[in-house]
Amino acid sequence: MRVRIDLSYDGTSFAGWAAQHDQRTVQGELESAFAVIARRDDLPRLTVAGRTDAGVHARGQVAHLDLPAELAEDRLLLRRLNGRLPDDIQVRAVSRAPEGFDARFSGVSRTYVYRVADGPAAVDPLRRRDTLEWPRPLDLGSVRAGSSGLVGLQDFAAYCKKREGATTIRTLLRLDWERLPDGVLEATVQADAFCHSMVRSLIGALLAVGDGRREPSWPAELLTSTVRATGVLVAPAHGLTLVAVEYPPDDQLLARQEVTRRSRPPLAGSSQADEG
Repeated sequence: MRVRIDLSYDGTSFAGWAAQHDQRTVQGELESAFAVIARRDDLPRLTVAGRTDAGVHARGQVAHLDLPAELAEDRLLLRRLNGRLPDDIQVRAVSRAPEGFDARFSGVSRTYVYRVADGPAAVDPLRRRDTLEWPRPLDLGSVRAGSSGLVGLQDFAAYCKKREGATTIRTLLRLDWERLPDGVLEATVQADAFCHSMVRSLIGALLAVGDGRREPSWPAELLTSTVRATGVLVAPAHGLTLVAVEYPPDDQLLARQEVTRRSRPPLAGSSQADEG
């Protein structure tokens, strides 16, 4: 029986989501907890909506796992699971997944938030794990202007770490900035999916715009590149949090999965390979 797992975690002490030999990862901790509860070590691997990098946090991560029916239907599964997990991971819900649900391929969008404190008054020692302390003042109007040309279907090769056989074409649905009452500058970034390092690279480019080192037109100008731009800073991981993964209605899950699995068509003039 397939179950949907909704969870949050503090990414500070993890080497990312994906299980790695001799490194502490979110997937590794979760799979170990399930193995102990199930009293077996041959459970399938977890599938996740967003494979977060080392140091990146999550408040709205989603995964799925195929479990024996007797375990999936255990009313105490959520309590038992959290009892086995470390304090920096919290499973918020375990539910039976509807037919056609795939945590990765059924998703229609992922939403991240990046927090930046750009002055002493905005720095909160209690939020140091999820907020970047930036040494120069940032202009809200400039980062908004620099963001506007990035939204839409684009080839984000300049902002991605290229992976063999993977496309860098994505649909950026939203890139908004706001100044919160506590003075923190917060970016909300939403796309159908993200390629490796894309969110932090976008933020890094816009920080350069916000503090006056680059013109607002610069981030969009980089979209003409078919290779990663060497002048783009990858913003530190700890300021980034995955806050939501959106899915279609249950009767559209399988159709969405099939659409996502198809190869993405290349944009005109793009040399990127399809990802599937």
